[in-house]
Amino acid sequence: MAKFVAFFVMCMVLVATMKVEAETTTDKFSERYAACFNTCQSDCQATGNGYTFCEMKCDEDCSDKELLALLSEAEAPSS
Repeated sequence: MAKFVAFFVMCMVLVATMKVEAETTTDKFSERYAACFNTCQSDCQATGNGYTFCEMKCDEDCSDKELLALLSEAEAPSS
């Protein structure tokens, strides 16, 4: 019984650790991405497209823009 309890506790610790890591990665989305996504979502749905289509389209478009912005920031020489 003690082994079962120890195994259960270790699983809970593992799950908690994974949840903390997932929360920190979602914090990395910038305000630039959020603004782009919200604007794109509103515009897309206003044209009569469905929610799921707009969500996928805007996520892809804004992720691309975010990646390009991060790459250009990384390539810019620091002074």
